[in-house]
Amino acid sequence: MRVLFAGAPGVGHLFPLVPLARAVRGLGHEVAVASMDGGEAVAASGLPYLPLAPGVDWRLEIREAGRTRRPDLMRRVVETNAADREAFVPLAAHVNSTVADATVELAAQWRPDLVVYEYLFPVALLAATTLGVPAVQHDLGFVRTPGLRELMLTEMADTFARHGIDRLPEPADTLDVAPPSMAGIERYGRILRPVAYNGEGALPEPLAAPAHRPRVAVTLGTVPPKTDGLTRIERVIAAAAEVDADFVLATGELDLGTLGTLPDNVHAYGWVPWRALLDTCAAAIHHGGSGTALAALDAGIPQLALPDGSDRFINAHAVRDRGAGLSAGAEEIGPALLDRLLTDPGPARAAREVSAELAAMPSPAAVAEHLLGLATLSG
Repeated sequence: MRVLFAGAPGVGHLFPLVPLARAVRGLGHEVAVASMDGGEAVAASGLPYLPLAPGVDWRLEIREAGRTRRPDLMRRVVETNAADREAFVPLAAHVNSTVADATVELAAQWRPDLVVYEYLFPVALLAATTLGVPAVQHDLGFVRTPGLRELMLTEMADTFARHGIDRLPEPADTLDVAPPSMAGIERYGRILRPVAYNGEGALPEPLAAPAHRPRVAVTLGTVPPKTDGLTRIERVIAAAAEVDADFVLATGELDLGTLGTLPDNVHAYGWVPWRALLDTCAAAIHHGGSGTALAALDAGIPQLALPDGSDRFINAHAVRDRGAGLSAGAEEIGPALLDRLLTDPGPARAAREVSAELAAMPSPAAVAEHLLGLATLSG
């Protein structure tokens, strides 16, 4: 059996698909991941990568759609840095429409028996429908997607008509990775335990060694640093200098040269396996990315989210409302906030509770069995 995974380009969209894709492959089936320019990083997971619509830039196309087609929505996106999801996802739908022909053609050539797509890439649902095979939507983080999917599909109506489809069917299933106590009242779909994938490799030796005092993992993700500069990380570093803990900056390729000499208790490491790092830490500070937040919950440690846009406010507030961490704006960052993160027993206790919830959720291997059953019934 062949299963095609697809998503918008970017590690935050594609890396969450990797554990399930590996589980399907582990059961003896063929898998591949398809995405647009920028999705190539997923190939490092060892999964076959299928590029589609070379030369089409996801972010440029969104801005062009906002400029030429929906300036009303673009204004809302700019004002909120894409936190207004009801404005952002219709613009993302236009990019889906732009690559619709390429996606349908790729699927027709590869001939999957099942398609699994993350929620911002419903063009994969169109491709599956044209082939007559089931499609399953893979949600990310804590965003509740039924209403957003409806907005996207409405915006893509002309694209569907061009392919001879009046209206797309609902996906055969939806995979929800939110822990039950954090999913709110809008519980839907099939629960899937989120398993972190953020690159392979071991921790650098100094981080693998036992920590002699509390250690805090710090990351701002792969996108925010490129869009809002270093303001938040500068504030974190300044506050960290006055806290009795070690802070590990997992900042990827971000150039920190402009920050000058770091305090003695702040260490920059570039790319490190985030989930492995968390197992050595007492707390985490991050941008509010869904995978980043879920990994900290899985590790059972409190977290401080510093959201700035996109779905990051939703993720940060879900953590805060569950009591498993704190959410703050850049102007609130200071030594007192970092001390609270490390010393308040409430978030640490709630984080351990959510970690136990995650451990009890169905594994990717168990869900893979179910999905393959859907494909078998369909065939």
